[in-house]
Parts: sequence; structure tokens; C-alpha cells
Amino acid sequence: MTNQATFTYANQTVRRLGYGAMRITGPGVWGWPNDVDQARAVLRRAVELGVDFIDTADSYGPEVSEHLIREALHPYGEVRVATKAGLLRTGPNVWVPCGRPDYLRQQCELSLRRLGVERLDLFQLHRVDPTVASDEQFGLLRALLDEGKVAAVGLSEVTVAQIEAARAIVPIATVQNHYNLTNRQSDDVLDYCEANSIGFIPWYPVAAGALTRPGGPLDALAGERGLSVAQLSLAWLLARSPVMMPIPGTSTIAHLEENCAAASVELDAAAMARLADVSL
Repeated sequence: MTNQATFTYANQTVRRLGYGAMRITGPGVWGWPNDVDQARAVLRRAVELGVDFIDTADSYGPEVSEHLIREALHPYGEVRVATKAGLLRTGPNVWVPCGRPDYLRQQCELSLRRLGVERLDLFQLHRVDPTVASDEQFGLLRALLDEGKVAAVGLSEVTVAQIEAARAIVPIATVQNHYNLTNRQSDDVLDYCEANSIGFIPWYPVAAGALTRPGGPLDALAGERGLSVAQLSLAWLLARSPVMMPIPGTSTIAHLEENCAAASVELDAAAMARLADVSL
């Protein structure tokens, strides 16, 4: 990875192309991967390539991703590990919001233990639970910040209104929403984050669907530049906004190296204009 731009949140500066550690778990984001050694090797290779921001969650596995990160990378040195809480897991591909303050506090404590740290670099509310008063959820995040258990607080899958409500109670360092070249429904959230120097972490950062198929407009543009669609997707995100922090995930070293190479891709104005005109 070449010298890519950085972003600073809560006095922590990281390179803007990170790694998402969801796919190192088993099928359905459930249980241990078939090849545990390869999962650890992917994590170590990411750091070798210059990645210094790794995103995970207590629900990935559940618990498996955090365990693997500790096994592969602890002590973390300059690598920042962000985690999330707020989704219960009852089976493969099943995600149930749970924002009760006592539960969020418990999960913070367990993540501290699993990751082997005294303070979490970034603790994100995985979902705002509609069955629990939002002020109670944001208030718990504020308490954890004040107690020094977390260095920074983030939100996931939120609207501008929800970010503003949270910021009235606790400083928000990052927002993680679904966003990529072919899904820009969170443009308003991204613009808000940019205006307020909040890191924007797009999950599912690689474009998908008909536009990416062989012969499609994204595939054609990527081919013209000797890139994969994944590399084009990530390069576009990095160029889209200075607060953008993509976290592409993969379970293989080959795909990891392909993704990390996107950090050195520069898209010219003509390419950005063509991508802006792609029909979504």
C-alpha cells in the first residue's frame, strides 16, 4: 500500500483504507472459519500492507472475529481496532437489534476482555434499537467514554437526524452506513459527516449488481484502467470524500492484496465524471 490519505478521529490518525473483519468467520457470519490459520494470516498480511484500521463487532461469529484479531495481532502497536455492539445473534445470518444500556455495557466489557485491551479505540452502536429510548442508548455510550473504557464513539446505519440526536449527548467520531458506487442512498449522511469532520465508514464498499457485470459500465471503465471492479469501487470511495474510510473485507490474501492496491489508484476528473453519471 502506498502513502494514502489519512483521517484523524479522537486524536487517532489512521490510513483511510482499512479492513473489515466480518468475513474471517464461518458461513452466515456464524462460528469459526474452516481455515483458522488462513484467517490469522489475512489479518497479519493486512497489517504488513499498511492497514492500520481494522473494523469488527462482537456479533461477528459471534465473538470469533475479536478472538482471531487478538490471536493474530495483539499487542496492536499502531493498529486501531474498532468494534461494535447492539446486535444479538441467534443463528447464521440472523441479526436482532438490542440497545438496552445494561447489554451494551456488558458487551463493551466483553470486547475489552476478548481484544485484550484496557480501552477500545472505537466503540460503535451497531444499530439504534427502536424498542429502547435512543437517549438511553446514546447516554450509555457517553458514560463509557467518560469512564475511559472507549476512546471514541461511532454509530452504524443511522440518519442525519439520529446523528444529531446522538451528538447532543455524546461526541460522534464515525458513522458506518451501507454505501458504494451503486448504492448512494446515504449521500446526505456522507455530506453531513464531511461538513462536521466525522469519519464515514461505508460497509459493503464494493459495487454490485447489473452495472458491474462483464460488459457493464463499471466493468468497462475498470478494464480501461487495468483495474478490477473492486479496485475501481474503492478508489472512487477514497476520491469521493476526505472523510471516507472504506473497510473492504475478505477471507483470502489474494483479494486482500487486490483491495489494498486500490489505495494507490488515482481517478482523474474524467473518470469521476463518468462514474457520477452512471445510472443507479
